[in-house]
Amino acid sequence: MNKSELIDAVAERAELSKAAVNKAIDAMTEVITAVIAKGNPVALIGFGTFKSVNRAARTGKNPKTGAPLKIAAKAVPKFSAGAGLKAAGAGKKPLPMKPAAAKKPAAKPAAAKKPAAKKK
Repeated sequence: MNKSELIDAVAERAELSKAAVNKAIDAMTEVITAVIAKGNPVALIGFGTFKSVNRAARTGKNPKTGAPLKIAAKAVPKFSAGAGLKAAGAGKKPLPMKPAAAKKPAAKPAAAKKPAAKKK
C-alpha cells in the first residue's frame, strides 16, 4: 500500500475528506520525525514505538573488491512493532484497544458501623 492508497482507505473508514486525511498523515509523519530527531521515542500503544538508536562504528567490506572499510557510528531511526500489530501480522486476532480510562468518582468513606443491639 502506498501513501495515496492509505489516504483513500483512511478517508473512507473515518468518513473524512482525502485532503483532511492527507494533512493529518503529513502532520503525523512530521511530528514523529521531529520527536525522534531530538532523541525521544514516540509510542503508539498497540501499534508500536518509533525511536532513534545509536549504531556503533564497525568494519565493513566493499562487496565489489572485498577490501575492508570503516563504517562510522551514526544514529538511525528504528520501529518496534507493538503486540497488536505483531498479532495481526501473524494472522491472529489483534488485541482489542482499551478505551481511554474514564475518571471514576471518588469512593465515599465507609460509614462507621453501629454495634448491633443485644437481644434479651
